[in-house]
Amino acid sequence: MIDKLELLLALAKERHFGARRRGLWRYPSRRCRPASSSSRKSSASCWCNAARDSRALRRNGERTLDWARRIVGDARAMRQEINTLKDGLSGEIAIAAIPTALGMVASLTTPFRARHPNVRFRIVSSTSIAVLGLLENLEVDAGLTYLENEPLGKVRAIPLYNESYRLLTSPDGMFGDRDQVTWKEVGQVPLCLLTPDMQNRRIIDRALRSAGVEATPTLTSNSIIVLYTHVKTGRWASVMPAQLAQTLGLSDAVRTIPIVDPTVTYSVGLVVPQRDPLTPLIAALAQVAREVAPTLES
Repeated sequence: MIDKLELLLALAKERHFGARRRGLWRYPSRRCRPASSSSRKSSASCWCNAARDSRALRRNGERTLDWARRIVGDARAMRQEINTLKDGLSGEIAIAAIPTALGMVASLTTPFRARHPNVRFRIVSSTSIAVLGLLENLEVDAGLTYLENEPLGKVRAIPLYNESYRLLTSPDGMFGDRDQVTWKEVGQVPLCLLTPDMQNRRIIDRALRSAGVEATPTLTSNSIIVLYTHVKTGRWASVMPAQLAQTLGLSDAVRTIPIVDPTVTYSVGLVVPQRDPLTPLIAALAQVAREVAPTLES
């Protein structure tokens, strides 16, 4: 039974039958596979049946998926708790994090592993929307994302720190000699920024619009490393969270200048499934998050 529900979650991950173009669901079943041209009519009939099945799955899908996630999640939690009673805390924790929070992951994983050395971690970089999708579909155990800017859905949130913003530029660049700059002034600078699918970019765009200007980036990327390497040349500027700028360890060739008027802050934190009880691994991770949060504020 559980393996069939796992398969249903895999279908949800692939947006039901959308993966057939990539070969995962090339044919609805082996008996529908056309062996010759004479079987094309039969194959077409099978595809019509598959399409009807797909529409039915969409009509009832959300409720079915809710139950599948609940049952599969409970089964995994039960197995994990039994294993913990026998062998102590072990296994893997998968965390999806927004790019601007990747530099803070070590603040969680390092103290956690000091307590529980038999636990492994898998960290993936995702958009804030993807973080919630991966968490909902049980593909990751926890996420690091913004807590208050866009809806979170059915999760437990543990605030870690407030993200504020800095202009990163060279000392001889535009406004490079300033102690602070306004968002309106930042709008005059040729910037390299994250792509619009990233919530950090949407936050920056909103802050600029509130100052009466629009972002006109000369380079966009979904990688913080790409932005960072361009800023390091001294010929580019960017807007990044203050904590991330500290983590990157910027050289003397780059200044990090507070952006004001207005001062913009957003809460970033750990999100875990809305489940009671939590699995032993996630309960332990949540405890570490609560303990380290006071140390993460800039």
